[in-house]
Amino acid sequence: MPRRQMRVTGAAEADLRAALRALRTELDVPAAFPPAVLAEAEAAARAPRLPGHDATDLPFLTIDPPGSTDLDQAMHLARRAGGYRVHYAIADVAAFVTPGGAVDTEAHHRVQTLYFPDGRVPLHPAVLSEGAASLLPGRTVPALLWRIDLDADGRRVATHVDRALVRSRVRLDYEGVQRQLDTGTAEEPLALLREIGTLRQRLETERGGISLSVPEQEVVARDGTYVTEYRAPRPADAWNAQLSLLTGMAAADLMTAAGTGVLRTLPTAPDGAVARLRRSAKALGVEWPHHVSYAALVRGLDPHDTRHAAFLQDCTTLLRGAGYTVFTDGDTPDPAVHAAVADEYTHCTAPLRRLVDRYAGELCLAAVAGQEPPEWVRAALPGLPRRMAEGARRAGAVERGCVDIVEAALLAGRVGEVFDAYVVDVHDRDPAVGTVHLDDPAVVARVEGGTEPLPLGARLRVRLIRADPGREKALFAPA
Repeated sequence: MPRRQMRVTGAAEADLRAALRALRTELDVPAAFPPAVLAEAEAAARAPRLPGHDATDLPFLTIDPPGSTDLDQAMHLARRAGGYRVHYAIADVAAFVTPGGAVDTEAHHRVQTLYFPDGRVPLHPAVLSEGAASLLPGRTVPALLWRIDLDADGRRVATHVDRALVRSRVRLDYEGVQRQLDTGTAEEPLALLREIGTLRQRLETERGGISLSVPEQEVVARDGTYVTEYRAPRPADAWNAQLSLLTGMAAADLMTAAGTGVLRTLPTAPDGAVARLRRSAKALGVEWPHHVSYAALVRGLDPHDTRHAAFLQDCTTLLRGAGYTVFTDGDTPDPAVHAAVADEYTHCTAPLRRLVDRYAGELCLAAVAGQEPPEWVRAALPGLPRRMAEGARRAGAVERGCVDIVEAALLAGRVGEVFDAYVVDVHDRDPAVGTVHLDDPAVVARVEGGTEPLPLGARLRVRLIRADPGREKALFAPA
């Protein structure tokens, strides 16, 4: 799928900014941090609880989007006899946050960082999330330091985690990492990212796991305005994600062995959902032989091919229903497995941006030390799934609302124009209604009003019949 850009200018930009403000109000998005929260955060930034273990000799690096300052993870990859050693440092938020204090209470209200085109609404005050607790280069900070040993095939053979002081040496972005790896200019430890990531992808295939390379529609700031782009994931994105998955799977194993924890779970898709995908593949012209599994099929798809991109987007329906499963005192988790990971898994690598990760980290530290989890962790566990679900719903509404607003603002004043598009979804109950991807500008929107069933996966000329930022989504009809 080609990358496209759209610009918002003049009156449309003013409408967009007003609509974004209205969306914040509509979704009850938290505003500025209360003074008591800021004061407590500033005091914690000056005097965190520091660990005794010093691991600043390890030259860590971070890989994040350009301009990011809330850096949760840093890595150091190395060879060892018979395999590899992954050091994965995760920001130690608990070193700064007092259980039951003002910052902790506010974090339970916010649940996770929210992202708007004109700024983010952070989980923690910036003095922590973009300062004292962030794994920014050139700074010594407390972290949860994971040491995961792999054999020559990339299988995990040993896991350890403790608190340590770490120091990142360099901040990299995905595009630069991909360029270094493609040109062969990357040196170890970065060069090992491709090697270890590829091995972990093979193991994912072996166990039946699925990582969808779905092209994303992004809203980004550029030259003082906003644009939207289609972006297909780079190979380096996937290799980096494998390290996060590796850590999350290791954390899940520690917690289940200890008998207390919180897992990220996803039920297996029902047969009917897979059957529907087979019908979708046929309509889109995606070959799916009966002897080929769903997991094997999606790995061979090219997200730059419009038919494949449409099918990959449809595949995300199988990932609905993810949640959190809490278990205590030796209970067997039910459910226990994340269907897309095809193994036990938990969220633990983004504590600056997601509430549950701080608790998962503390549970893993206790498991390795052979101790009971802190009482503040045990007390919060029962309510975490509901709180995280509420936060996820708000984050999803923010993401959808922002994209809808930007699309409508960019199309304002173009009602009646005809655009080239292709059909990526057709409603089961009414095949004359569906969703189209425009070639240019980068819009994904509803199409309706025709008298014939929409041709799934086919090209279609569509006419814009509505675009009102902040009031109504963009709507098209067959031209």
